[in-house]
Amino acid sequence: MARKPSQPLDESEIHEKVVDIDVASEMEASFLEYAYSVIYSRALPDARDGLKPVQRRILYMMSDMGLRPDRAHVKSSRVVGEVMGKLHPHGDAPIYDALVRLAQSFSLRLPLVDGHGNFGSLDDGPAAPRYTEARLAASSMAMTTGLDENVVDFVPNYDNKLTQPEVLPAALPNLLVNGASGIAVGMATNMAPHNLVEVVSAAQHLIKNPEATLEDLQRFVPGPDLPTGGKIVGLEGVRDAYRTGRGSFRTRATARIENVTPRRKGIVVTELPYLVGPEKVIEKIADGVKAKRIQGVTNVQDLTDRTHGMRLVIEVKTGFDPDAVLEQLYRVTPLEDSFGINNVALVNGQPRTLGLVEMLRVWVDHRISVVRRRSQHRLDKRLERLHLVDGLLVAIVDIDEVIQIIRSSDDAGIARDRLREIFDLSEPQASYILDLQLRRLTKFSRIELEKEAEELRREIAELEQILGDEKLLRRIVSTEMGEVAKTYGTPRRTVLLDSAGGSVGSVAVAPANGRKKTVEPIDLQIKDLPTRVVLSATGLLARLPDDVPVSREGNRAAHDALRGDAAATTRGQVGLVTSAGRMLRISVLDLPSLPPTDGAPSLSGGIPVSELVELQPGETVRTVTGLGPDAPTIAVGTEQGIVKRIAPSDAPAKGDEWPVIGLKEGDTVVGAAVVSDDDELVFVADDSSLLHFPASTVRPQGRAAGGMTGIKLGPDRKVVFFGAVPSGVDATVVTIAGTGDALPGIEPGAGKVTPFSVYPGKGRATGGVRSQRLLKGEDGLILAWVGAAPPRALGAGGQPVELPEVDERRDGSGTPIAVPVAMIG
Repeated sequence: MARKPSQPLDESEIHEKVVDIDVASEMEASFLEYAYSVIYSRALPDARDGLKPVQRRILYMMSDMGLRPDRAHVKSSRVVGEVMGKLHPHGDAPIYDALVRLAQSFSLRLPLVDGHGNFGSLDDGPAAPRYTEARLAASSMAMTTGLDENVVDFVPNYDNKLTQPEVLPAALPNLLVNGASGIAVGMATNMAPHNLVEVVSAAQHLIKNPEATLEDLQRFVPGPDLPTGGKIVGLEGVRDAYRTGRGSFRTRATARIENVTPRRKGIVVTELPYLVGPEKVIEKIADGVKAKRIQGVTNVQDLTDRTHGMRLVIEVKTGFDPDAVLEQLYRVTPLEDSFGINNVALVNGQPRTLGLVEMLRVWVDHRISVVRRRSQHRLDKRLERLHLVDGLLVAIVDIDEVIQIIRSSDDAGIARDRLREIFDLSEPQASYILDLQLRRLTKFSRIELEKEAEELRREIAELEQILGDEKLLRRIVSTEMGEVAKTYGTPRRTVLLDSAGGSVGSVAVAPANGRKKTVEPIDLQIKDLPTRVVLSATGLLARLPDDVPVSREGNRAAHDALRGDAAATTRGQVGLVTSAGRMLRISVLDLPSLPPTDGAPSLSGGIPVSELVELQPGETVRTVTGLGPDAPTIAVGTEQGIVKRIAPSDAPAKGDEWPVIGLKEGDTVVGAAVVSDDDELVFVADDSSLLHFPASTVRPQGRAAGGMTGIKLGPDRKVVFFGAVPSGVDATVVTIAGTGDALPGIEPGAGKVTPFSVYPGKGRATGGVRSQRLLKGEDGLILAWVGAAPPRALGAGGQPVELPEVDERRDGSGTPIAVPVAMIG
C-alpha cells in the first residue's frame, strides 16, 4: 500500500536510503573531476591551434554564422548568445571577455576578431556587448578554412544535439604568434607573442630539417615580438624558456630625450611594456614623486592620440640629467616590467610544458595531418564523382536503350535493377542515371563529361601522388605556411637587447624641508677613447671599442647584418647619410656600447635610428661616417645615376644637419660609402647593368653641388644599388630579379651570387655590363648588393635568408629563392 505524504518514514525505510561513503575519497574524486574540467575545458590552450575551448567555439560559431571579413558586423550580443546557446554552457560574461581579447590589437600580435566599437584599452574595460559589433578578422579565415573537408575531428556539444570541431585547422601558428594566458587548478600558462614571419620561417626550417636543434631555430626566432613594441632587455631568460618552457624577461618602454620646451628637456615614451597602460605609469610616477622615491620629474602628460600613437611626455627638472631620471624611472615604475614565461599547453589532451622546438613540432605535425586528411577527402570526392561520370558516359552512349528500359519498367526500383544488370553499373551509378535531366542528353554534354572525367583523373593522380610521397606532402605544407606568412606577416615591432647596460642613478635630491640639497653626482663622464660606430641592415646603431673586430660569423648568430661602420671617439660625433641627401650629426655617447659576445659583438644590441634623429616620411639612413678634419671622403650615388664625392671635413661648425648633394626633383640617394682614391665605385641598375670605375675619377665637390653622371641609364630605368669596393678586397655581387613593380622583401625572385672580379671595369658615365640574364616574367632587378664576401641576406623581419651558391658566369640567369629578401649586408 502506498504511503501518504504526511505519513512519517519508519526506521527500516530510513536505513534503506542511507549510503555510507568515505568523505576523503569523495572529496578527492570530486576535486579531480573539477580540476580536469578546468584544465581541459576552460583554462589551457590546445598546442595545435593555440586556442582555449571558448575561443575556439567563438571562431567556429562566427564562421558558421557567415561573419566573414567581407560581411557586415553584427552585434556582439548575438555572437555571445549563439555561442552560449549552442556550444558553451557557461555565462555570457566569460564568452564576451574572450571575444573582446580576440579583437584587441594590444593583447594579440595578430587579432582574430574585427571589432567595431569600444573594445577597451589597457586602462579601461570594453563597452557592453549590446553596444559593440564584431566579425571575423582576415587572419581568422586561415584558422577555420578547411573545416568542411574533414581535416579535423568533430565532437558533440554539451547536450549532444550539435557537433563542434575538436581543434581548428589553424594555418597560423597561433600559440606562438598570439601567446596565451590562463590559470587552471594547480597550474597556469603564460606565453609571449611572437612574429608570424619569424615563426613560419622556423617551422619551414623544421619541416626541411626534422632534426633541427634549438640553436638552429633561434636563428629565425630570436625572441618574442610584443604587440605594443617596446624593448626586451636581456635574452638569457628567453633562451631558458625556449629550452625548458619556463623563463622570464624584462620589457622596457621605448623612450628618448627631447626638448619639450626651448629650455627644458623631457622624456618622451612612445612604446610601453606589454600589457602596461599609460594611466598605470602616470599613477606610479605621481606616487613616487609624492613619496620622494622619484626626483627630477615636474610633470607627466599623456598626449596619445590616433594620429601620432603613444606619446607620454615626462618633463625633467632643470639641473637633472634626463638619462639618470629615465634610469630611475625604469627601476621604480612600470616603464620596465617583467614577463614570466610558462609554456603550458594541452598535447593529446594532457597538459605539458613545452619548449620552442616542441611547440613548433606540434603545430607542424598538426598541419601535416590537416593537409593529409584534406587531400584524402578531396581524393574520395573526386573518385566518387568520377565513378558517377563514368556511369553517365555509358548511359549516354546507349541512351535509346536506357530510355526503353526505363519506360518498360513498372517502377524506379525495377528500372534501377535492370540498368545495373544490362550495363554492369553500380547502384549509385544507376540511381544517378535515373535522376538524369533530359537537357543533359545533348552531344555537347557528352563532350563536357569526357573533359570532366579527364580532369578528374588528372586531379586524382596528383592527390594520390601527394598521399604517397611524404616529402611532397611536407613541401606543400611548407609552401602553404609561406603563403600565410606573406599574407598576414608584419615587420618586427619589439627591439631585442642582450643587456640593459649599467645604471646611472639619480644626481640630485630634494629633501623634505624644502631646502635645496645637492649630493655628489655620479660620475657619468666617459673617457674619450677610439671607438667604432656600426650601422646594421635593420637600422640599428651602436658603438664598440676600436680593438673589437666586427666578426661576420658572430653577426650571423645576431639576427642582423652589417651595413656600415665608421671610426670615431667615444665623446666625438659621427654623421648619418640619408636617402634624402642629408647628413645628420649625432653624438657617439648617445649610442649603446656593444659588449663582445663569444668574441664578437651582437648587432641586436643597437638602438634604432628613429630614436636618435627625426627622419622624413620614407627617408632611410644609407651609411654612417666619421666627422672631423681627418675623416675620409664619402661617395653617394642616386637613383638617377648621379655620383658625388664630398669631404665630411667640410661639415659646418653649427647645426645638426646639412646637405651632401643637391638632388634633382624625384631623385633619391640609393647608396653611400666611405672611399679613397684606390677604391672602385659600383652602380647596379634595374636593367641588370653593372658599372664600376675608380673613385679617383670623381673629384670631391662642395656640400650644395649636384654631382656628376655616374652611369648612363636607359629610358625609365633606375639605379638599385650604389657602393664601393676597397682595393684588394675579395668582393661579391648579389642580384635578385623579379617583376618590375615588386619591392624588396615582398617577392622572393631569382637570385644570383657572382665574384666581383668577373665584371670588367668601364669608364664613368657609360652603360656598364650585364650582371644577370633576365628570364620570362622578370622585368628587372628588385635588389642588388656589392661588397666584401661573404654576403648575408635578411628577410623583412631580420631573419636570415639562404642565398644561392656562387655562379662564376657573369651574365647567367638567377636561381629561385624560397623566401623574399629585404636587405643584404
